[in-house]
Amino acid sequence: MSHTVEKIGGTSMSAFDAVLDNIILRPSQRYNQVFVVSAYAGITNDLLECKRTGKPGIYQLIAKRSPDWRQAMNDLEQRLLLINDNLFADPVNRLRADKFIRARVQDAKQCITNILEMCEFGQFTLRHYLPQVREFLSSIGEAHSAFNTALKLKTLGINARFVDLSSWNNQYTGDLDDVIRQAFANIDLSQELPIVTGYAYCDEGLMKTYDRGYSEMTFSRIAVLTGARQAIIHKEYHLSSADPRIVGPESVLPMGETNYDVADQLANLGMEAIHPNAASGLRQNNIELKIKNTFEPEHTGTLISNAFTPSQDRVEIIAGRDKVFALHLFDQAMVGHVDNVGYDIMQLIRESSVNLIGKEMNANSITYYLTGGADNLNQVLYKAEKRYPKAAITGRLVAMISAIGANINTNEALRRGMQALMQAECFPIAAHSSVRNVNVQFVVDDNDYQSAICTLHEQFFALPAETHTQPDSLVDCQSAHVA
Repeated sequence: MSHTVEKIGGTSMSAFDAVLDNIILRPSQRYNQVFVVSAYAGITNDLLECKRTGKPGIYQLIAKRSPDWRQAMNDLEQRLLLINDNLFADPVNRLRADKFIRARVQDAKQCITNILEMCEFGQFTLRHYLPQVREFLSSIGEAHSAFNTALKLKTLGINARFVDLSSWNNQYTGDLDDVIRQAFANIDLSQELPIVTGYAYCDEGLMKTYDRGYSEMTFSRIAVLTGARQAIIHKEYHLSSADPRIVGPESVLPMGETNYDVADQLANLGMEAIHPNAASGLRQNNIELKIKNTFEPEHTGTLISNAFTPSQDRVEIIAGRDKVFALHLFDQAMVGHVDNVGYDIMQLIRESSVNLIGKEMNANSITYYLTGGADNLNQVLYKAEKRYPKAAITGRLVAMISAIGANINTNEALRRGMQALMQAECFPIAAHSSVRNVNVQFVVDDNDYQSAICTLHEQFFALPAETHTQPDSLVDCQSAHVA
């Protein structure tokens, strides 16, 4: 089957005219495409919590039993209706769109009310129901954007089909793959244009398993299970040599291609474009992934594939993550027993629902680099101190920055990076050159994050103009933030 599966990010969805002109209506052939859409920009933050700042959304208010959740739900409904007003000039279609989302929000209000009332009895506890609440709240944003998109396309004479994987009405059951197979069983891609919700309800719980990376997983599994020839992600930026919001859009170098080794490193640092498990599925099935800028459709974008082998040693990306919690444990008694201590700490990390993105150790100390909510990170620190009362245990916020390339001389990259940071008076706390020649990591104080990104980008990319004309590969990793 010769088709593409394409994911449209939330920021792009909020510029829907550009999505229509530059993505959906741009090809002369309207079909043999599948579009997986995210919620409009900011909607999932309102439903759950702000991904960058941690500001509580409706879910967090419910979890804290705050009565403010009702007003927050009403405010969200008004925001969704305003989006409809801006999207549909035709009053008939506007009414259809409003009716759909009003019904979803009303169902959600009723369900939450029933759960909270039930949990007033001692036999029921709210924490047992919170995972399900988070799941169905997540689905509202994607259902809204997918329904609107399909409705809009139908008014333009396109045979679009709204594919709701949220199982709001118990339409599909089973694990994620089963749900997707059922949904696509009777879809003729040569005659229909599926508009699919980025959220899918399944037995394993998409939010519980992948958290905010759930839409990438839906996108990836659809590409794999339908045998797509290519997977495409449309976002608001070109993939570039660094985050343009930090080093400046005039300084980054777009275009090029890279391989899935590089994509894995980016995913580990929290690259928003593709979840590591999503990239893994595409990689294993040899499906190319293209990242394109919604607002520059003529640009070829960045191609990520298994086949790419760079012709020269070069750093392709400066990618980083701030607000990383460095948990350091020193204990003289650890000598010869590091494995046992490491196993215990990893158990604490798993129990506290935080993410491990790096680790280093020597004879008598281990440092874990963790990301997650502030409360969860403090919980890890508390449990570690309780488990090892005689050890010296500290925690501090740092930033982790990587110079990444498909095939780099890591020792030389480490030397150049260290020299540049020292000259800029940005003194590294730690640095690491990997055995696999794909990345070099620098750990700096959290306050030095942006200056370190700029320093390293200037070191590895401030080359004569003629060397920039045909780069082998350049990819961008937008910085991730932890509350």
